[in-house]
Amino acid sequence: MLKRSDLMNIIEYEKVRKKYRKDIILYKKNRRIKLGPNITITFENIKTIKFQIQEMMRAERMVHDHQIQEELDIYNSLLPPKNGLSATLFIEVTEQTKIKKVLNQFIGLTEGNNLFFQIYNEKVFSQFEKGREEKDKISSVHYISFIFDAVAKQNFLDKGREISLCVSYNNYDFSELISSKMHLLLVDDLNL
Repeated sequence: MLKRSDLMNIIEYEKVRKKYRKDIILYKKNRRIKLGPNITITFENIKTIKFQIQEMMRAERMVHDHQIQEELDIYNSLLPPKNGLSATLFIEVTEQTKIKKVLNQFIGLTEGNNLFFQIYNEKVFSQFEKGREEKDKISSVHYISFIFDAVAKQNFLDKGREISLCVSYNNYDFSELISSKMHLLLVDDLNL
């Protein structure tokens, strides 16, 4: 959990932002995976969430403790849960005129077992944060988590295993092996 004392005030942050932001972008590069043309997933941890809070404080010019605490409460809920991983899922649409059409193809994605880690014959399904989809529209940003039981966690921690991240929804079927670099980073997250 992040606390107020973990954060820089906006003046101090502004002084280091350029390098801090550059370092985080580089750090997140190995935490991001693309599933097909429209879905990108970035795995979050305390370091990435802290950056997001700092950026929100800067953008909103937050200086009051109650404002900052509200951000902490919101973003702390996005940290990886015990025995789990958390991520931000983006439905990306590059052509302005196709946003609604593409997003509509993903209505229903948040329900059921459509996104998962494949570890040999075992699947660990994602859980989507509620409130980002309605019967006729869906958000382009989703917060998800993956909760591992004891066996799945042990299998995931085995650095010699091939692990895929998969999405299978309607006609959108894509699977990507996670890189060894990403696997090591996620093992660290899962061990916290």
